[in-house]
Amino acid sequence: MPRLKQIESFVAVAQKGGLTAAAHAEGVAPAVIGRRIDALEERLGVKLLVRTTRRISLTHEGSAYLENCLRVLADLSNAEASVSAGGVKASGHLRITAPAGFGRRHVAPLVPSFLQQHPEVSISLNLSDRVVDIVNEGVDCAVRVGDLPDSSLVSVRLADNRRLCVAAPEYLKRAGTPAQPSDLLRHECLSLSSDASQTRGWAFKVDGELTHLRPRGRVDCSDGQVLHDWCVQGMGIAWRSTWEVEREVAEGQLVALLEGFAAPPNGIYAVFAQRKPLPLRVLLWIDFLKHHYGDPSYWHG
Repeated sequence: MPRLKQIESFVAVAQKGGLTAAAHAEGVAPAVIGRRIDALEERLGVKLLVRTTRRISLTHEGSAYLENCLRVLADLSNAEASVSAGGVKASGHLRITAPAGFGRRHVAPLVPSFLQQHPEVSISLNLSDRVVDIVNEGVDCAVRVGDLPDSSLVSVRLADNRRLCVAAPEYLKRAGTPAQPSDLLRHECLSLSSDASQTRGWAFKVDGELTHLRPRGRVDCSDGQVLHDWCVQGMGIAWRSTWEVEREVAEGQLVALLEGFAAPPNGIYAVFAQRKPLPLRVLLWIDFLKHHYGDPSYWHG
């Protein structure tokens, strides 16, 4: 399979930074690796590597091709593992992302158990309230909380996500308590910045109709945990998920507001790019999350 050998050699050179190191890893002469790279570039009709006397670097086309090659090799490895003795067996590197606050509480704690079940899988976890570009940033699976924009991405609903407005007693004593959603326009509201989520605004059900408001305040932030902390400190009203604030509400640090206008729950989703077949490690990760998040006792444990 000369094509596969060419791809494997290209990946080795890119990852190890040179022909000699790649040749040593494969147990062949550097000239053999060089001929494979030349044949690959000729077959594709593009330059993948820039070779000088000191170093080797990827071209723009080479960087894009490397990402695809890594996925092809990982998929091949998973395909072979799935039919090997011992049954279904996942391997390879899993790149996942999640919102920072949710990820710290409900994704990161699950990773050790998943890795224990699948010892040949490795994981990179990116926690950010920025909406990550799954395709262009090479992410296998994103956990997203809230309404999803229309896109070509595939989503699997993992659980419901309920949100409510909350404020510290100190703030309400100072600024008063809103009686209806429109009152929020006269309050200090703590919102995620425009480059994060909540792109449609805060959702409420008014007169049986779902409506969205964009309350304003003097501060916003791209980090949901910071908004949570500001809210507890009495800086304003925040619209947060129940999993994030229910303990503070129960303890009296925060007060739930406008509960009679709460919108129906949105979702917690696993989102991934359309790929056939989906790597086994990604399928198992999604099933793993569904198993945990689908158990009502998980959220109240």
